[in-house]
Amino acid sequence: MTTLDTLLDEHGRTYADEAGISLKDTPSPLFELLVLTQLLSARISADIAVAAARELFSAGYRTPEKMAASSWQDRVDALGRGRYTRYDESTATRLGETAEKVRSDYHGDLRRLAERADGDVEAASRLLQEFDGIGPTGATIFLREVQDVWPWVGPYFDDKALAAATDLGLPTDPAELGDRARGGERAVLAAALVRHSLS
Repeated sequence: MTTLDTLLDEHGRTYADEAGISLKDTPSPLFELLVLTQLLSARISADIAVAAARELFSAGYRTPEKMAASSWQDRVDALGRGRYTRYDESTATRLGETAEKVRSDYHGDLRRLAERADGDVEAASRLLQEFDGIGPTGATIFLREVQDVWPWVGPYFDDKALAAATDLGLPTDPAELGDRARGGERAVLAAALVRHSLS
């Protein structure tokens, strides 16, 4: 078994998949990824962020409309069920604001953010960082996870992923590294590398 096979067998799962998001280029899954990104952006473990996302989605808050229609207390309660308790109140506020911003700026559809970025990954990163609570790290998470449904983003391997590639003796040129992804799933490979760097 190669190093790459071992890496993918041990760590080959995106955070979106773990959170129950069937990621595709449609409004609801893209919004769900934005919610997950916001949760992962806080100083809290990825496991708790993923659990909180699953609770929010189980409660039905999979679209900006449903999130905006939920009460602040409903969001706090869902976050609490996911053990996301340290930042539950501020995050509940941010999630409501994020839903409203997606509705007002992008008519509820983050594909419009992609259109506005016009193939420029840095522009997409800047637009993502306009959401309160999402900084450079959060934008990186979103772009890393979305690259297989927004092919113009990829191959997208951030510094953590490339450091792990170096550690494992894999190529560090993004195009060459992306070519090694099983079934062209570059997001899975990028996630596996990041998880390796954190293990």
